[in-house]
Amino acid sequence: MGIDNLFAALLRDFGQSDFWWQFGVLLLCLALAKLAEYLVKENKLSVGHAADRHWRIGHGSARRLAFPVIGMLLVIAARSIMRGWHPVNLLSIAIPLLLSLAVIRAVFYVLRYSFNPSGWLANFERTFATLVWGLVALHVLGLLPQLLDMLEAVTFTVGKQTLNLWMVAQGVFTVIVTLLIALWLSSVVDEKLSRAGELDGNLRVVFSRLAKAVLMVLAVMIGLPLVGIDLTTLSVFGGALGVGLAFGLQKIASNYVSGFIILLDHSIRLGNVIAVAGERGQVTRITTRYTVLKNVTGVEIIVPNEMLVSSVVLNESSTDPRVRFPLRVQVSNDCDVELAMRLVEEAAKAQKRVLPDPPPKASIVEFADNGIVIELGFWITDPESGTTPLRSDINLAIWKAFRVSGIEIPYPQREVRVLGGKGASPDGGVE
Repeated sequence: MGIDNLFAALLRDFGQSDFWWQFGVLLLCLALAKLAEYLVKENKLSVGHAADRHWRIGHGSARRLAFPVIGMLLVIAARSIMRGWHPVNLLSIAIPLLLSLAVIRAVFYVLRYSFNPSGWLANFERTFATLVWGLVALHVLGLLPQLLDMLEAVTFTVGKQTLNLWMVAQGVFTVIVTLLIALWLSSVVDEKLSRAGELDGNLRVVFSRLAKAVLMVLAVMIGLPLVGIDLTTLSVFGGALGVGLAFGLQKIASNYVSGFIILLDHSIRLGNVIAVAGERGQVTRITTRYTVLKNVTGVEIIVPNEMLVSSVVLNESSTDPRVRFPLRVQVSNDCDVELAMRLVEEAAKAQKRVLPDPPPKASIVEFADNGIVIELGFWITDPESGTTPLRSDINLAIWKAFRVSGIEIPYPQREVRVLGGKGASPDGGVE
């Protein structure tokens, strides 16, 4: 019996005791299938199997297919038992519905593992699967042609082309399919590029994103003509989009262009320690729109790429990871300055982070009001770790060495003398 005849027979059975017997049996089969699905989900993988990717995929597919497959088998068995003495129209319709649900779940599970498991497909998988299964259910019940006629009856004009809702729905579905293929191809390209060890990391990111963008544009350009939608129809929206980019989206477009420039010219790389617009940190992520800096306090700073291209950027580890840092200390005019310079250099040499080559060097930079200013210059290779702890350790070592050697660190002093005048006391004080 065909599907249409089955549905017509099912409508005739509705309201009679035969229908409710079938309905009860179907509910029992689905309840048993749901119980089997629960038992499969509760069966956790062992530690050894959880580490095996094939075991994880097999266990995941069993969890997804347990309900529709076991339910379909139970319904088939129940239909075989009841067929000789009872109508089974409801059970006959439930079988293709459960089969289609199993196929859809299997297809989307394969698609999910073809892409990044944590990608956008995993978030919208249930919505997509429900939509596709709903269309299949309408087709099995024979209601899809009526729905299509209703969609075709709603027409509208875009430019010189007349469209209807069915053409739009076909276009959306075709574009989604072609986009899935494009995303799969881009993931393949990304995997190939990640294995190219001789290729620069920035170039891998650029090529990967360019390939993804080109493939997605091609997917739209191929998908829409397949359903009869002329691409010139989109020119109306293209003009409006151009105006929007020229005004409202100018900054965003500039950031994207700047992002590609940064990735291509290698001016900033992952791991570099940079300072821009008063912010300093290590580059932890470069996207096409912004760059993320992480400072020594753990705070992440999001810097628009346009600022990195149009502003002066201090890159402390662009070509050479060695960075020189100054530290100033003031000593008394009466002390042994040469001894003080040696002690300052030795305090820096004792620190593990300070490079021995070039060695720390102390220099006299100023004769100040209160003493002689000595500047210590030292080099390190890990500026991303910050310099505050290192400066503190060097200052503490200098203070200890000065105390042992009797070198005084001067402080501002002011001496006030009052000479004669009204109100002066005999001992020179002021009354």
